[in-house]
Amino acid sequence: MAATAEAYAHTHRDVNGGWLRPAVFGAMDGLVSNFALMAGVVGGHVGQQAIVLTGLAGLAAGAFSMAAGEYTSVASQRELVQAELEIERIELRRNPAEELAELAQLYVERGVEPRLAFEVAQQLTADPERALEVHAREELGVDPADLPSPLLAAGSSFAAFALGALLPLLPYLLGAGTLLPSLGLALVGLFGCGAVVSRVTARSWWYSGLRQLALGGSAAAVTFLLGGLIGAHVG
Repeated sequence: MAATAEAYAHTHRDVNGGWLRPAVFGAMDGLVSNFALMAGVVGGHVGQQAIVLTGLAGLAAGAFSMAAGEYTSVASQRELVQAELEIERIELRRNPAEELAELAQLYVERGVEPRLAFEVAQQLTADPERALEVHAREELGVDPADLPSPLLAAGSSFAAFALGALLPLLPYLLGAGTLLPSLGLALVGLFGCGAVVSRVTARSWWYSGLRQLALGGSAAAVTFLLGGLIGAHVG
């Protein structure tokens, strides 16, 4: 029996990590938004110095904004969960019998025989800390020992956005005088980011790459056209 279980043992990737979502979103957002911003400025027929300044400002502003937003969002979520956990901890201390019956009922609703459900719930909640963990998982859908880190989310978001935003700006920093090198690098980056994301999804690498390429390219094209229209009227 043990050999059979070992033969069929498998692992899953971490789908609740605190870094993956902000890192992926940050890189995509940095690349798309900064390239679109620069394309809009180029469409307005401004000088190279203004384009570089716009790109650097977009990189800095976006990276700090993303980091601040992620930190606030994750910290607020964490504080909400901790407040709910404290309520659950108090209820376990004040009304252990009611909490035990509530947990047993959850198992009954999932198809476990009532007597067995009560015995399982009783064993799982014998230790106060384990009881809190079990109730948190079953009622709140969270693991008290694996709450997302605001600092990790903010740091990964900042770094990813800055890296993505730097990509279309790099040719101008190296002396390019037109948008074409930035366009080529940005398109490659968009496709590459989409392909990398496919590693943690069920989509194929080419589908994810083309999807991100289409979305990011469309955003840049629209911004470029708007920049040209606004620049013509302002100028």
